[in-house]
Amino acid sequence: MPTVAVADLKDGDFLLDVREDDEWKAGHAAGALHIPISEFVARYGELTEAAPQDGRVHVICRSGGRSAQVTMYLAQQGVDAVNVDGGMQVWEAAGRPVVTDDGQQGFVL
Repeated sequence: MPTVAVADLKDGDFLLDVREDDEWKAGHAAGALHIPISEFVARYGELTEAAPQDGRVHVICRSGGRSAQVTMYLAQQGVDAVNVDGGMQVWEAAGRPVVTDDGQQGFVL
């Protein structure tokens, strides 16, 4: 399973958040694309439209389990995808910004 540490993510890296709606609304990384794992296969086209053509997709969830499943699926589709180790819990603990849809300070649910 290809993984990347939160500390190795750079501003502008493409981030796919696969947590559910309530988790996303509580707080997420600014600029991330949100497609819940429960809707992922049906909404796969949204990812292919939004992701950089020859870039990497960094997949994140709360702790890394759901994002690992999506990373494996994407790899099977030929997408350059990596799982963000530790997920949003590590993101928040590392002091990375967590925001709500209106730009306010959020939290990881």
